[in-house]
Parts: sequence; structure tokens; C-alpha cells
Amino acid sequence: MARARMLAPDERIRILAGSPLTALFRDTLSDLPHESYLVEPRARGTAPVLAWAAHQILTQDPDAVLVSLHADHRAEPADRFADLIGQAVEVAHEADVLVTIGAVPDRPETGFGYIQPGAPLVDPTRGGALAVRAFHEKPDHEAAGRYLREGYLWNTGMFVWRAATLLAELTAHTPEIAEHLPLLEAGDSAGFFAACPTLTIDVAVLERSARVATLPCTFAWDDVGTWDALTRTKGVDDLGNVVLGAGFTVEARDNVVVSEGAPVVLFDVDGLVVVRTAGMTLVTRRERAADLKELVSRLPQDYRDPEI
Repeated sequence: MARARMLAPDERIRILAGSPLTALFRDTLSDLPHESYLVEPRARGTAPVLAWAAHQILTQDPDAVLVSLHADHRAEPADRFADLIGQAVEVAHEADVLVTIGAVPDRPETGFGYIQPGAPLVDPTRGGALAVRAFHEKPDHEAAGRYLREGYLWNTGMFVWRAATLLAELTAHTPEIAEHLPLLEAGDSAGFFAACPTLTIDVAVLERSARVATLPCTFAWDDVGTWDALTRTKGVDDLGNVVLGAGFTVEARDNVVVSEGAPVVLFDVDGLVVVRTAGMTLVTRRERAADLKELVSRLPQDYRDPEI
């Protein structure tokens, strides 16, 4: 069985959002040369930036496999995570499919999207990969319970595919981005991002393509990019509260309190998220904590505090 070539450290391309975090990640990954970083000129969602990454990677290796990971995910133990990503690289290379990593649910979670798995891929060289029947958006509690019983997987948002396959599927199914690819050919990445609509790769390609497979996680996974996730990563007190910074709870249950300024006191309230930064205070119910993007989109511009 042919093996996909793994790039040496100085060949790898890291995609970074244009934010203050860019300098932090560059410091952390200081073994990589400056030219290994692509900093998107403006936020347009994951579809345009991954199309750009695939295009850039193909200039180095026409058979390259691209791995897309998030910085705010927890995967343990690390050796099992690395082994599964290696398996996904093999599946993407040999089967020429778009591979998603699916986490096996341990609870009816309403804050994640779900993958409805189908039949195993026939070729035994493709490991435990399954065809994807459908993707489902964040469900209500009743649907989440049904998904759990029926063997659906959480959509982790970790993807593995040949760069050429991604661009081929994007060209076939996503004309609203494909029509702007000539700008990348001309070296005009700024023009490409200015012309593209804001789209996630899930909506733009994965939900439209028939060449999608999933590999179930063999490691523990969690998305720690939400305030509610602190209850799973930081531990809770006897009443289910998490308090980080200056905060105190009295006759309160199942709350998340984060304060970087003056003390926050919760009295006789349940199931809240309260976040206080130097410039803003956020109060919401825990079950809506995963909908922060929706909240931000409805705020006036001067209320869109990036620290929250």
C-alpha cells in the first residue's frame, strides 16, 4: 500500500487567523520558518481559508494531504490522537475521500453538530472508515438523545484530505468560491478573500459532496472553546459551579463564573454563565453558551468585545 508522504517541519504550512493570537502561535511554533505561515487577510469562514491553504500546498506537492485542526480542542492521550490522524491520512490518500474525525458521544450534547455514519468503506486498507450519510446541525435535547441511541458521532471539525481532492470537490459543488479561484492562480490572495462569501467548509463542501468518510475517535475529545466546557475541564464544586478569578456563589448551582475584574457574586441562581472582563459583562444561560457567534452577530459593532 502506498503511503502519503509526510512533510518535513520546514515544509509545513500553518494557517493563522489575523488576530493578536498570531504572534503567540508563532512564538510557540518557533521551529517553523516565517514563510510557513499563511495569515488570512480577512475572516471569511473556513471554506475560503482552507481552499487557499490547499492551493498553496499544491504548489509544493501535488499529492499532499492536508490536516485541518482546531487550537481549542482537547485530545487525549496524544499518542492515540497521532495514530488516528495518521490513519486518516492513509484513508484520504488511498480512498481519495474527504475524511472527518467523529467523536463517540457520551452524553446527549446539544452544543455540537452530528455525523450520521453509513456503511464501512469496502476496501480493507481503509481501516475503520465509514461513509457519511448526512451531517446534522446542533439538535435540541430530544434529538440529541436519539442521535446518541442511534450511534451518531459528534462532528469534531477535524478534517483530513488530499489538497487536490478538496479543490476538485469545491470546484464541483461550490461555485460561489470556485469562481474566485483564478485570483489565487494570479497570486491575488487579498482579492480572493475580498470576493469570497463567508462560508464554513461543512456547508460549502462536506454537506454537498458524496466523497465524505468519517473515522471514529479512539481518544478522548472535547471542544474547550465554549464557556460551558469549563465544567468538564476545570472541575466543579459540590453544587456544580465553576469559578475562575474573583467570584463567589451562594445557594447557586451549576453556574460558570469567570471574572478578570471586580468580584462577581451569584445568589440563588442556577445554570448561568457570567463572564466579566475589563470592558464587558456577559450573562447567559448555560444551554445557550455555545451560541456565542449568534449573539455577537446581533450586537452593535461597539459591543463586539473580542475578549468575550
